Amino acid sequence: MNPMSQLTAQGRQIETDSFAIIDREIELHHGGHLFSDQQWPVVRRAIHTSGDFEFARLFRFSPSAVEAGIEALRRGAPIVSDVTMITAGLSASRCQQFGVQGHCFISDPQVIERAKASGITRAIESMRLARDKGLLDGAIVAIGNAPTALFEVLRMVEAGEAMPALIIGIPVGFVRADESKTQLAGQARVPFISSLGRKGGSPLVVSSVHALMVEAAK
Repeated sequence: MNPMSQLTAQGRQIETDSFAIIDREIELHHGGHLFSDQQWPVVRRAIHTSGDFEFARLFRFSPSAVEAGIEALRRGAPIVSDVTMITAGLSASRCQQFGVQGHCFISDPQVIERAKASGITRAIESMRLARDKGLLDGAIVAIGNAPTALFEVLRMVEAGEAMPALIIGIPVGFVRADESKTQLAGQARVPFISSLGRKGGSPLVVSSVHALMVEAAK
């Protein structure tokens, strides 16, 4: 299935024209970029999603992160997210093409009960439940909202409790969002895609996954 088949001809042309504008303006007005041919489609789609060229300075990739994401998608790895906005934003047709399924446990009754009992965030408990269900190993972990979820996954990795194939960590916010992304970028155990600073959010995580899906379909 053509990964762009969900777009109409006009929609496809608008997207193509938008990418061409971004490619042109990044050179003319922003001094170009230093991303590889594999990384740039991810960053370009983030700029397309946000309208913000600053992401060309903020995005970070570990070596072979894009390749790790493509490989995970091609083998049908689960996508585990911190918020339902991410799972809702994933293209159903693209997910079906690769046989991948999105999972989010933030509203799971067990997660809510555990979080109330422990006093920690539901985001932390949701990642623990994903671990307990055996979903984190080999998964794409997609975090766009909760720094606590990202810190918890990194703790699990360090403790040997989980080993995702790729972490896309782009939480937005003012309380430890920047710190969580700095910690992600500072570790070398798991491939990652991130964006430093306070900026981020679920739409950027979704755009990153979609960019990987387009590349994986080639």
